[in-house]
Amino acid sequence: MPSKGGWEELSAWYDAKQGEEGDLWHRALIDPVLLRVMGNCKGKNILDMGCGNGYLSRRLARQGARVTALDASPGMIKKAKARDKGLGVRYIHSDASRMNGVSSSVFDIVFANMSLMDMEDAEGAVGEVARVLKKGGRFVASISHPCFDVMSKSGWVAEKAMGKPPVVYRKVTGYRKPFAELVPWAKSDGSRAETAGYHRPLSWYARVLHSNGLAMIALEEPEPSTEFIQREQEQQGDLGGAGFLQVPLHLVIEAVML
Repeated sequence: MPSKGGWEELSAWYDAKQGEEGDLWHRALIDPVLLRVMGNCKGKNILDMGCGNGYLSRRLARQGARVTALDASPGMIKKAKARDKGLGVRYIHSDASRMNGVSSSVFDIVFANMSLMDMEDAEGAVGEVARVLKKGGRFVASISHPCFDVMSKSGWVAEKAMGKPPVVYRKVTGYRKPFAELVPWAKSDGSRAETAGYHRPLSWYARVLHSNGLAMIALEEPEPSTEFIQREQEQQGDLGGAGFLQVPLHLVIEAVML
């Protein structure tokens, strides 16, 4: 269910939001775990699948990796190229499920940072990951946690008791069956836009990886940093960030090509 405009409409806003370090959620919650799982990328061939404005691609290039960055939005690729400043990242405008111009068995690592759950044909994208990875290469993906972040079918519940710290719970329904829905975004100019999001249960990811010759070897659930909690409390009050200390809303998957 692609939305009209979607990420292409949001490309300028998203580029400004991410900059060269990533926004708060990426910089202080998701990226540290993703990068730790990826490990030292110096001298390796890396593919950033769903690169957005390419800030992580450029970070890895500065560390000595040979990076290819791919995104389905031409606006995102244009913004990424404008920021490159001679780093030599190769930028490709292509759907991840049909990686045009990408050779087979060439990458040591393919990573997808919060992009796989935005892809309509995520199964096709995983198939392409398997095609372009070397034997023994790794696929590392961060996604919204399929068990606890089920888009509109999940949310926080807070209980306050006199004289006691508030207790925060996560409510979830509709987990088992894959579904799609439009996700609203509030832009800096006050307007709103929508992108398509796709929920798939954890078992779906395990089956699709296995069917494409990828063996899952690690799962990590990012914990919020002190910066993240402080900023969330500034914006949301006492309950800001409290739930993240109890329930993870993101998952990092590592799989190896057999």
